[in-house]
Amino acid sequence: MIYSLLYSKEALKQLKKLDNEAKKRILSTLERIRVRPYPHVKRLTGNPYYRLRVGDYRVILDIINDQIVIFVIEVKHRKNVYK
Repeated sequence: MIYSLLYSKEALKQLKKLDNEAKKRILSTLERIRVRPYPHVKRLTGNPYYRLRVGDYRVILDIINDQIVIFVIEVKHRKNVYK
């Protein structure tokens, strides 16, 4: 089963601000994890969300199994994402 991708308004704004190279890399990685997301993500401590590493960027996401959805919450540089 393939998960569908949903983006928050914040995540779409953050993606638009990135350069084309980083944007392509993040979007292609998100497409790749749609089949089996769990081996590629790591659970955040003290938080119900997951993180996905894509180079120097981190994608904060929620995996909703009963709806088969990956909800992208945030996309930021690794030095700013956890603040």
